Amino acid sequence: MSLTFHWFLPTNGDSRHVVGGGHGTPATAFGRNRPPTVAYLSQIARAAEDLGFVGALTPTGAWCEDAWLTTAMVSQNTERLKFLVAFRPGFLSPTLAAQMASTFQRQTGGRLLLNVVTGGESHEQRAYGDFLDKDARYRRTGEFLQIVRDLWEGKTVDLSGEHLQVEDARLARVPDPVPEVYFGGSSPIAGEIAARHVDVYLTWGEPPAQVAEKIAWVRGLAAKEGRTVRFGIRLHVITRDTAEQAWAEAHKLLDGFDPDTVKSVQAGLARSESEGQRRMLALHGGNREDLEIHPNLWAGIGLVRGGAGTALVGSHDEVAERIKEYHALGIDEFVLSGYPHLEEAYWFGEGVLPRLAAQGLWQHPFAPTSAPAAQVPFTS
Repeated sequence: MSLTFHWFLPTNGDSRHVVGGGHGTPATAFGRNRPPTVAYLSQIARAAEDLGFVGALTPTGAWCEDAWLTTAMVSQNTERLKFLVAFRPGFLSPTLAAQMASTFQRQTGGRLLLNVVTGGESHEQRAYGDFLDKDARYRRTGEFLQIVRDLWEGKTVDLSGEHLQVEDARLARVPDPVPEVYFGGSSPIAGEIAARHVDVYLTWGEPPAQVAEKIAWVRGLAAKEGRTVRFGIRLHVITRDTAEQAWAEAHKLLDGFDPDTVKSVQAGLARSESEGQRRMLALHGGNREDLEIHPNLWAGIGLVRGGAGTALVGSHDEVAERIKEYHALGIDEFVLSGYPHLEEAYWFGEGVLPRLAAQGLWQHPFAPTSAPAAQVPFTS
């Protein structure tokens, strides 16, 4: 089975420094260096498509552009790349969401993937008119996915749930293919929802031992539901011809942030209700020292950014080895990003992917196996 790689569309802006934001923190000023225009995001998307990434994740929240609208526009400038659209069930009617997904599939030739984000910050949810607490939001997500999946199967749906109610709901045209559902969450109720409803469970880039525990946990819950779930991981990457070059780039990413800025971001993230965010913060403790928490796994991104806070850092060979290590645990899909996203896509796509192809772990999804990406990699 070939590994699957996805890239990231920075709809909060891009830079040669980390662009912060998410989980209750605003996007940092560095996002203005390269504004998230359709032209620039399309440039990243076309590069990802050419390099062999299957899809591109977009974030969701008040700190970035709307994912549905942005990807709909960017899709018109690409041919094969899929879009892993992040959205929050509490902000849309399930029937409307099912209809939007169906329309997106038809208009893009089946290039939609859905990343369901329940929402871990009550104060941000309230800004959108959602006043449920965290556990209730997860229960609503379960009802939402039940309705959406039944509609996608062509069923007429009547449901009177704890949080959602629909009557005589149906779609005039069902999506073909049905979009795959991606989902992440580290709390007990998140595991239950994943086991019942999702295709791919996503974890942020924790050390392998912790990732292995999560995989066993969700796999066990899914087995009780009579289901199987695939697993993916969300990471940043900083990969260069040599380890020294990669680590120099990692340290340079944080140069623009003074201690007061880091302290302020960490204070904001500490208020998060997200269990996953709590686990990210525990990896570095707000300290700039000792940020390599596992060989080639660096927690520096999480000092100034919410959400995914770790990066694979090293030579192309080293990063390929870490990917193999996660794959051995059961990870088949990798959702990656790097600053700036255009250049870093090429560093990874031209440096790491050929090494994985040479070992039979990856093949370009849009090109013959004899394409240059599968040949012996170039090194300077």
